[in-house]
Amino acid sequence: MKALVYKSTGSWYTVKDETGKWYQARTKGVLKLDDITSTNPVAVGDWVEMETESTQETGVISEIHERNNYINRQSPRHKHQHHIVAANLDQSVLVATLREPRTSQGFIDRFLVASEMYHVPALLVFNKVDLYREKDFDKFAEWEEMYSAIGYKVLLVSTVTGQGIGELKELLLNKTSLISGHSGVGKSSMLNVIFPDKNLKTQGVSGWSGKGQHTTTFAEMYDLPEGGRIIDTPGMREFGLVDVEKQEVSHYFPEMRERLSGCQFNNCQHLNEPGCAIKEAVAEGEINMDRYLSYVSIVETLEDKGY
Repeated sequence: MKALVYKSTGSWYTVKDETGKWYQARTKGVLKLDDITSTNPVAVGDWVEMETESTQETGVISEIHERNNYINRQSPRHKHQHHIVAANLDQSVLVATLREPRTSQGFIDRFLVASEMYHVPALLVFNKVDLYREKDFDKFAEWEEMYSAIGYKVLLVSTVTGQGIGELKELLLNKTSLISGHSGVGKSSMLNVIFPDKNLKTQGVSGWSGKGQHTTTFAEMYDLPEGGRIIDTPGMREFGLVDVEKQEVSHYFPEMRERLSGCQFNNCQHLNEPGCAIKEAVAEGEINMDRYLSYVSIVETLEDKGY
């Protein structure tokens, strides 16, 4: 039978078949060896073929259907392996905050690059607006202008006051959405507002580090009451990019991608080369300097790792 993977706990998967029945399933040993180099051969969001076992409550996954897309990150435990965060996505949603904890632009831009790499439209949701001070609103206005100009939807929300939640629900309706962000940005609180009956665990920001504490251990998918699905992911401290060459990075910055043909050299890396259309656009203010610095930082990180 065909089933959809809702949760992975390492060796067992929670799946739902096309009639709506739930099963606990595991993979056949051979499945893990078939051209799959990730640390998790089956990902949340995968459609799989499954055979039920004698109890009729458990099953064995025999095949993974071809994915429309997926999002990858560097495996937290194995630096040279990748971990499939989720598969078959309509959009990715990054929950960011400007206070408690502050999300860096570098983290946002790495997430956007990963989404561009796998052709998944991205949405930026800035949470905890009820905590913002004047300088935070100034920073938000600056980032909203920067990201909107290159085609990203930017939303300001508060799970405390309800600001922006209605618009967010509309953007999630009838889509499969991956929700990501640093620990402590309020993902669980946001999901509790969207799923009041689920009562997901929430946990505050740890005082000594300013970083949130982990509440979600594994990715898990939930059905939205009005239609669509949300995939909640563990809070991430970093978003390590994998399977990307430094020569490719500019293709994943929309504002650079449209100007690449203007460079004098085909293999231009937009760092020190003459006749570079990207550096010219930065100098003229057509490409935001902070976005360019993010690009340089990503390229240098990949260089350091020898990719």
